[in-house]
Amino acid sequence: MPEPTTLQHFIGGKPTAPAAGEYFESTNPATRRPLYRAARGNATDIDRAVTAATAAFEDPRWRDLSQTRRGHLLRRLGDLIAEHAEELARTETLDNGKLLREMRGQLATLPEYYHYYAGLADKIHGDVIPTSDRRVLNYTAREPLGVVGAITPWNSPLTLTSSKLAPALCAGNTVVVKPSEHTSASVLRLAELALEAGFPPGAVNVVTGFGAEAGQPLVDHPGLAKISFTGSTATGSRIASAAAGRFIGSTLELGGKSPNIVFEDADIANAAMGVVAGIFAAAGQTCIAGSRVLVHRSVHDELLERVTARARAIRIGDPLEETTELGPLAFADQRDKVAGYVDLGREEGARVLTGGRATDGGGLGGYFYEPTILVDVDNSMRVVREEIFGPVLAVLPFDTEEEAVRIANDTEYGLAAGVWTTSLSRAHRMADRLEAGTVWVNTYRAMSPMSPRQGFKTSGVGVEHGTETIKEYTRLKSVWINTGEEPVADPFTMRS
Repeated sequence: MPEPTTLQHFIGGKPTAPAAGEYFESTNPATRRPLYRAARGNATDIDRAVTAATAAFEDPRWRDLSQTRRGHLLRRLGDLIAEHAEELARTETLDNGKLLREMRGQLATLPEYYHYYAGLADKIHGDVIPTSDRRVLNYTAREPLGVVGAITPWNSPLTLTSSKLAPALCAGNTVVVKPSEHTSASVLRLAELALEAGFPPGAVNVVTGFGAEAGQPLVDHPGLAKISFTGSTATGSRIASAAAGRFIGSTLELGGKSPNIVFEDADIANAAMGVVAGIFAAAGQTCIAGSRVLVHRSVHDELLERVTARARAIRIGDPLEETTELGPLAFADQRDKVAGYVDLGREEGARVLTGGRATDGGGLGGYFYEPTILVDVDNSMRVVREEIFGPVLAVLPFDTEEEAVRIANDTEYGLAAGVWTTSLSRAHRMADRLEAGTVWVNTYRAMSPMSPRQGFKTSGVGVEHGTETIKEYTRLKSVWINTGEEPVADPFTMRS
């Protein structure tokens, strides 16, 4: 077997060896075979990356670039991603086990993030504010913050990095990315493509490594103007505290335990497919997974029968194969975590209707886990309240709309929710009453770079996607100019 490739950090526009000379191994989760060795970053590497990003931010080649030209660079980066879509899709599939056909779908739409923000780049502006004295001009301007730190997870490295990188660059910032130690390769390749697109060296930097060794030094670095993080609520809470203590901004997309609610008037066949897609797509490794299904008691058995039959028929195997429907979990600890939660559910009194076992993926030897459905559960159980991040579905019956709302909102999370109904009035009522930043009706997991996403409660702080996120990556300045020849303010009251 050939030696695995060695990947370096990407700092100041070039591959950079780790300061400590240490590397760690990344494996293919479908086979457990080594994929590559990646640089093991530390505080020194982070400091080098922030220094490079600071120099790029202050460099006239970036600082004085017009907003329209920034847009041109973003569009070129999107085009390069499209040109390298197959390469990037395969890289992610090998790294985290997502289905290749799913990754091809993601890569087909990923350039839209950059094209969207390319068009937005020269539409970032302030306002002229009326004053009581027409000799005084007051206007506002939006300015870039400086160096943005981005810490991204392993489940969708390119997509979740792009949701931070594209608006940050659009607003004129420079960026240091610390990807998950489980999925470094595609983000490093993205940084190379940014340089090829024409972004100046240091505008996009990537330091690979572990959270305690590289992620925490990034959060704590005094040269950082903002931190953007996607990951667990526990880690997000610590990052928020650190950022608040230094008076810098933070955007946090965190955990979820999203309800997928099926009413008695729903198209049950469509709802069943939506439930399956909501939890078993991406092997449940998504923060918006519809991991709690609330179903009206009158259609409970019919829906459960359909969902169970489809879950049992899901084809588990090599994510590179077109016929595979469920790939592995991303790494061993994650599979152990999922298995541990299912065992906990049994202890709590839940019944495993289907699944509930680890598997080797038909001889591949990777970190696979069967699609699992838990019944005889209630909303007090840990398997219903805590984020599992795997292909595990908990099914709860309800009798009334009021009860459905109560159960759905009885959670610390508020990231997303699904509603299945043919009643337009009920759809609007539920959208209004559900405590979730995104509500889907008769669909699930629909996303667009144009549509803002925000987590409620412990599911996050700040907005990603859409025009709203530009506020997260800029600061607002108010400018007052006396256009007359005489003073216009009372020196004692300062009232114009």
